[in-house]
Amino acid sequence: MNIREELLRDQIHFKEQALRISEFAVSTESNFKELINCFLSDEVRLAQRAAWSVSWAARKKPEMIQPYVHSLVNQLGRKDVHDAVIRNSLRILEDIDIPEEFHGKVMSTCFDYIQTRETPVAVKAFSLHILYIFSKIYPEIRNELKLIIQENIEYETAAFKSRGKKILAKI
Repeated sequence: MNIREELLRDQIHFKEQALRISEFAVSTESNFKELINCFLSDEVRLAQRAAWSVSWAARKKPEMIQPYVHSLVNQLGRKDVHDAVIRNSLRILEDIDIPEEFHGKVMSTCFDYIQTRETPVAVKAFSLHILYIFSKIYPEIRNELKLIIQENIEYETAAFKSRGKKILAKI
């Protein structure tokens, strides 16, 4: 299978197709690298469609994503990518052990996301969860996280409220 061609083949990208691509990708390291290269592409549509498959692949074989964590973190700072790339990068990061060298950058980016009104709801929800995980390692961020949630909860979506209330109860 040529992953790039498969991702761009149909007009609409379906879950079944994303799952099939992710299954193929985790079968070998070279296939996984091909999928990651699509995900990191400057072609917006290609990267957008690869994002879902990368997310599924990372769930199936989390050890395969570890060499690419720096790439996921770098994606977070990009403004020229589709929201799906950011959303799925965060989805992956919330489920893996993020190397310590990336903690500061990920925390800073997640704080930026949850404080920016225009940030898509799923990006905020994943960011909240990642920050909660980091608050176990860095207790000094708890007050800031708590304050941001409390100040914004009444103005946010149901997803933010739900995730925010759960985090406040745990902090």
